[in-house]
Amino acid sequence: MPDVLVAGAGPTGLLTAFELERAGVDVLVLERAPEPATQSKALGLQPRSVEVLADRGLLPAIEPHVRAKLPAGHFSGVPIDYRDLPTRFPYQLGVEQVHVTAAIEARLRTPVLRGAAVTAVAQDDAGVTVTAGGREHQAGWLVAADGGHSTVRTLLGAAFPGRPARTSLVVADVTLAAKPARLAEDWTLPSSGSGYLLPLSGGRYRTIVYGEEQHRLGRDAPVTAGEVQRALTAAHGPDVVLGEVLWASRFGDASRQLERYRHGRVLFAGDAAHIHLPVGGQGLNLGLQDAANLGWKLAATVHGTAPDGLLDSYHDERHPIAARVLVSTRAQAVLGVPDPDAAAVRAVVTELLAVPEARRAVAAELSGLGVTYAGVIGRADDPAGPDGRAVLVGAAVPAGWTGRVEGREGAAPRLVRPDGYVVWDGGPGLDEALRRWVGAPA
Repeated sequence: MPDVLVAGAGPTGLLTAFELERAGVDVLVLERAPEPATQSKALGLQPRSVEVLADRGLLPAIEPHVRAKLPAGHFSGVPIDYRDLPTRFPYQLGVEQVHVTAAIEARLRTPVLRGAAVTAVAQDDAGVTVTAGGREHQAGWLVAADGGHSTVRTLLGAAFPGRPARTSLVVADVTLAAKPARLAEDWTLPSSGSGYLLPLSGGRYRTIVYGEEQHRLGRDAPVTAGEVQRALTAAHGPDVVLGEVLWASRFGDASRQLERYRHGRVLFAGDAAHIHLPVGGQGLNLGLQDAANLGWKLAATVHGTAPDGLLDSYHDERHPIAARVLVSTRAQAVLGVPDPDAAAVRAVVTELLAVPEARRAVAAELSGLGVTYAGVIGRADDPAGPDGRAVLVGAAVPAGWTGRVEGREGAAPRLVRPDGYVVWDGGPGLDEALRRWVGAPA
């Protein structure tokens, strides 16, 4: 019997499973789809996500698929320079999500169980029982990372307040039969206009279209080739000729968030915990950071070494971060409305974002590098421990913690949580920090 079940083999679920496994926890990932996804989906890794993947040795498998290193992010299409950010990776990596998930899945010890759609969840003080793919699976805990339409969230009746979608957009991977020279030849930051085109691998292109036609059609209406062609023609003229729609989906600007990320022995992460307009390159990265925060805390809980309140600190730390992203994406949605008043606001915001202090503040938020938590001093440059332990640099590991803390040499003393955040940087207080984040001494 596994220690933890994970529902959903997207990047959030897979990274959660990876974090648990490297800490010595047995995990089984349940995925409703019978085969791995081939759609491109999200297309960018923000600097903090690149740090996390690099520290865990996952980046080398992703790098061959990187199409661009973009030295900026964007706020509703307004470029935000990243080049002076305090990181080894002051850029976004332009890479299709499918390659990120494949790189993580390849490192799991236990294969993903596919064709296993969750249909029932029961829990008691001892653990959880999940019915998936017609079979019952038991474990001590369940992580629900099963997307914006989370089945687990529905089965548990978890409150998911927020605002419903007010507009509709289409995202599609397409081929082109013809296009003008120099159009969509390189990766660039998204503009604020409908019909944005971005080259993908294998002769494919990503496009995002929106307007009166998309707003009029229902969310369940199929995306037709004619609809996409009309949008491309309006954006680029008659020389753009659609070849084939390979994959398409309608999405809206709904903004919702779980009231609590923990429901007994079930914890929610990624889109299962929060949904928002996919603008500014936030969704994939927000889920990866949820996984990095949750994995080590749940592993310590499974091992019985977690201090009081450690697992609940997952909600306390991550809920405010996602709430802020929801505010940001709602603001970006307003700036993208094709309306003269919205255009006036956009012009003012663009001028404000040219002010260095304002630009740096927004860059820190979009990149994920500005994320901090109570009791955290800052981010560490030290790679995460290969076995998911905390890392103590420049000081001897005190007796009682030697099995749970990796000691390393270094001139600057610091205690680093398994997710890469410094919680002690010399002087008194080391024992207190160890007790808070690692647990009581053995």
